[in-house]
Formats: sequence, C-alpha cells, structure tokens
Amino acid sequence: MKVNLRSLLFPCLLPALLGGCLSTSHIRAVPDDQRPHVISHAEGLERDRQAILAMVGDYRVSFNFEEGDPAPGYEPKRRYRSGAYEMVLVAEDTGDRIVLQHLLVHRTAGFVVKHWRQDWQYQAPTRLEFTEDQTWRLRSIDPAVTKGAWTQCVYEVSDAPRYCGTGKWTYDNDTPTWTSDAGWRPLPRREYTKRSDYNALGIVNVQRITPEGWMHEQVNRKVVRDGEREVSTLVKETGANDYRRITGFNFSSGYRYWENTADYWRRIREEWKLRIAEGQGVHLNYPVDGMKMILSMYVQSQQANNGVAISEADIRELFDPWVSAP
Repeated sequence: MKVNLRSLLFPCLLPALLGGCLSTSHIRAVPDDQRPHVISHAEGLERDRQAILAMVGDYRVSFNFEEGDPAPGYEPKRRYRSGAYEMVLVAEDTGDRIVLQHLLVHRTAGFVVKHWRQDWQYQAPTRLEFTEDQTWRLRSIDPAVTKGAWTQCVYEVSDAPRYCGTGKWTYDNDTPTWTSDAGWRPLPRREYTKRSDYNALGIVNVQRITPEGWMHEQVNRKVVRDGEREVSTLVKETGANDYRRITGFNFSSGYRYWENTADYWRRIREEWKLRIAEGQGVHLNYPVDGMKMILSMYVQSQQANNGVAISEADIRELFDPWVSAP
C-alpha cells in the first residue's frame, strides 16, 4: 500500500518544533447560542431605519453653541443659548429614504412655525454640496463612502437646501450614533442676522440617540471662502442641541397644522427636487436671509392651512423669481 507521507507529516511540522504532533481532541465546538450574531444586510438596514425613526416625537430642545481656538486677533463671541418646543414628524418613508419634518410650537400662543427638515437616503449616489454663496451643486458621492452609509440632507423653513453629509450608523455600547464626513454649509440664521465676517461653515455633524431623546452635536469651523477655496479660518465652534422628550405640553396645533398642510409641503419638496435635477443644483437669487421667498411661501401655506386650493402654477410662479440653475 502506498503511504502519503505529506498527509501524515504536514500536521506535525510546526508542532514538532514544540515537542510533538498537534492533537485536536481538546477543541470543543462553541454552542450556537454563544456565538456572536452576525446581522444580515436586511437586519442592519432596519436597525438603521429604527435609529432614524427614533427621532420622531415631541421635545423640549436646548440649542448651545460655543466658540474656541480662535485665530490670532479674533475675539470669540459670547456663547449662544436658546430653546424651543419642537415636534418631529415623518413626512415620507419609502424604506431606504426617510423624511423627517420639524415644527416649532410657541410656548404660550400655540402658533406653529415650520422649521428645518432632514432627509435620510441609504447609499445615496449623489448629494447637494454648498459650493459658493447661495449656490449648491449636485455631485456624485464616492461609492466607497456611500456603501452601507446614510446621507442626511438638511433644508430650511422654505425647504431650500442647507447642507448634506454622509456616514454610517454605529452601535457601540448600544448607543445608535451617526457621524457625517466633513462638509460645508452657509451661515445659520443665528449668525447671518448678526455678522458678515465669514461666509461658510466647515462642518461635521453627529446625531446620537439617547434614553431621553437624541442629541445633535456639531463640530464647526467659521471660514472665509473664495468660491470653494478656503482663505482663512476665524474660529472653531462646538454645538450641542439636546432634544428631550416631554409630556404635558400641548402640541395639538402642530399636528393640526401638518394635517392641513402636509400635501402643500409635499408639492413644495417636489418643485425643489425638479429644479435641482434640471439644473444639477440650484442658485438662490436673494440675500442670505431668504425672507422674501419665505414670506411668500408662508402666505401660500397659510392659505392651504385654511383650505384654499393652491395650484401647480401658483407654486411655479412663487419659485420663478428666486430659484435658478447654478
């Protein structure tokens, strides 16, 4: 009989250096219930979706921003503190795309202000990028960056664009956390109403789900840009916006408002989407505060809230003076 020496000797080559052949008799299989669970793609996607949807609810919000690490000659401004009562609703949910709408409800009068909006897209192929004053361009996302990641795009009260970022949800210590890549945005309203010494924020955003609600953390740089070229950085800024779930506050006016106007705002989103696609981005033909367009849209939304029909032509006519291709 022919003996295969290779098959006999190979298992002993390394152990021979240690004094004998390797025995596997002591190795025991790990019980299935003790093995770490590797989640499927579908399970991972649904876990991410539930993290995003966990931001839905009624909140008391505190907004906190502080400057630090100034450039030579720059005097940091006073800390910014503010608060609001804010509700977050699902405007759209198609599985891999979730749209969350924020509404402010006045503490005593109960009147409603449509606030910012956050759109979440799984493995988005493109996103808007803030490239120069009042201009956003639609650009491709590196496939390596967007694979398995969610792109969040944020829009202001008129649903005009503000900023986008891409990142993956993580779950260390059972805390769902999303961190964006670095990006750009125009000045927030709390800044452009008071100052003009810089024209862009370099940003990284973190959204963290907590037992009490969720946190929106920001790491910003206040930058002077010439187009997309950085000229100088004035100062860094950290932000911590704390969304705490509450009961006992009357948010009913907000829910009534959204019931009456949700379809109007859906059509506004569709008009923005159409113009962004046609122009591969948008340029806003108004100063940074955008109040002329915002006020026109406020009038239309109040008409919709009161049951007045708003035609597609009415919406296009509202957009035409203020929105063009980059």
